[in-house]
Amino acid sequence: MKKTIQVILQVVLAVVIVALIYVIYKQISTPIRFENEQKAREEAVIERIKDIRTAERQFKSKYQRFTADFDSLINFVLTETMEGERKIVDEDDSVGMAMLKKMKKKNVEKFTYSVKDSLFKNLTPEQIKQFKYIPGTNGKTQFLLDAGTIETESKVVIPVVECRAPYISFLDTVAYRQEVINLVDNCINNLDKYPGIKFGSMETGNNEAGNWE
Repeated sequence: MKKTIQVILQVVLAVVIVALIYVIYKQISTPIRFENEQKAREEAVIERIKDIRTAERQFKSKYQRFTADFDSLINFVLTETMEGERKIVDEDDSVGMAMLKKMKKKNVEKFTYSVKDSLFKNLTPEQIKQFKYIPGTNGKTQFLLDAGTIETESKVVIPVVECRAPYISFLDTVAYRQEVINLVDNCINNLDKYPGIKFGSMETGNNEAGNWE
């Protein structure tokens, strides 16, 4: 009987040891796995939000304002053109410059170019249509996009834009619930920063700066 009790105690002790090892391993590995996943997902979001910023800047270049409508922005990228200027001849080309002077022509010509082919030639139309969706959300969650104007301290009215992807929208809040809570809390209460990825601001003109930069 005594021997049986000893065997049972040894088994129980072994189970407890294994359980403790598992708990310790999980406590150590979970933050590491979360950090790796956070980094990978952030990189995907940043790549797409950079494209949105490029499109918004080009939209503003043509219309002197930003847009808060993704459909308008996507249609602009896919279908519209811009007008640019380029030199006709190299200014070091004395013969060419002399001919232009003789013809009383300026050394500049205007041309049009496709927004899509000039800035997004490596993206397919289908990829551009996905601009509005935050990566990692299976096309279910859109970036938060705002645009408008503000008046600066010098009384100048300027267009502004802001695009956001909160952490809770693209990080795994099931597998890493507490880690996400801690991350958001740290951003808000300790770092005084937006808990996610964003560029621009609706409160100040910041040249569409990204908070990852």
